[in-house]
Amino acid sequence: MSTLIAGSFAFDNILVFHDKFKNHILPDKVHILNVAFLVPTMRREFGGTAGNISYNLKLLGGDPLPMGAVGTDFGPYAERMDSFGIPRKYVMEIPEHFTAQAFITTDEDDNQITAFHPGAMGEGHRQKITDVTEPVDWGIVSPDGKEAMVQHAAQFESAGIPFIFDPGQGLPMFSGDELLEVVDQAEILAVNDYEWQMVQDKTGHSSDDLSKRVDTLIVTKGGEGSEIYTQDGLIHVPAAKPKGIEDPTGCGDAYRAGILYGLEKGLDWETTGRIAATMGAYKIECSGPQNHSFTVEEFKARMEDNFGASF
Repeated sequence: MSTLIAGSFAFDNILVFHDKFKNHILPDKVHILNVAFLVPTMRREFGGTAGNISYNLKLLGGDPLPMGAVGTDFGPYAERMDSFGIPRKYVMEIPEHFTAQAFITTDEDDNQITAFHPGAMGEGHRQKITDVTEPVDWGIVSPDGKEAMVQHAAQFESAGIPFIFDPGQGLPMFSGDELLEVVDQAEILAVNDYEWQMVQDKTGHSSDDLSKRVDTLIVTKGGEGSEIYTQDGLIHVPAAKPKGIEDPTGCGDAYRAGILYGLEKGLDWETTGRIAATMGAYKIECSGPQNHSFTVEEFKARMEDNFGASF
């Protein structure tokens, strides 16, 4: 059985400005701002929620089936997916668009100026859950174009496929009522602690009320671990210890891949949470969302080191 991963694909262009923005922006002239930053250091990373989650799930030995919309410049990403054996059957190319792209310029103070071009991501709703012919056990609605997220959630429910709702950076696009509608369709709500507070503020509902609207609520808390609220009670999952901290970008996607692997294999929640935590540790040790790797044996040994048990 496959896990259907509905979300985005994107190129992350990381640029480094070897100075400080504040030395080049005049506060009294911001109304006529016209600046240029020389950025001799640049790298391009493969990203997007569907791409990241699929990459991580494949590393674990899972069976990802990603769904999303991309542009005519997707070629290098497509070659990468093929090299890892990640299927592209439901990755739709939109000829009139570029693939979604972020341009992130960081200065010496770690300040960032980001420009995000959604491109083909805005056409994600043209992909339908009903188009999928493979048997699917679980799905996830991860950050994407708003229309795609809303439609895919409804289509998962209509198809009888249980899914995780992972609103992430897409949260600001939703009203409180819209959030509640998708939450009620999902089996699992997965958020970080900041997003969890935002969901409560937007909907006007308490944590107790919202947690009862889904079978399982997952709240990640970075270095403090995560909390999994099930019908049988609360499971606190400690954070796995990384060997070093390089880049948190994509840690949430890696964690969610661990959750999906546990669901795919029918594992208990405590084991599933530990797999997810270990995935986050591997990711934070590397720069970029898809540059970490391991063998299954190495992964199991890391779990033994952190939790005294594997899977």
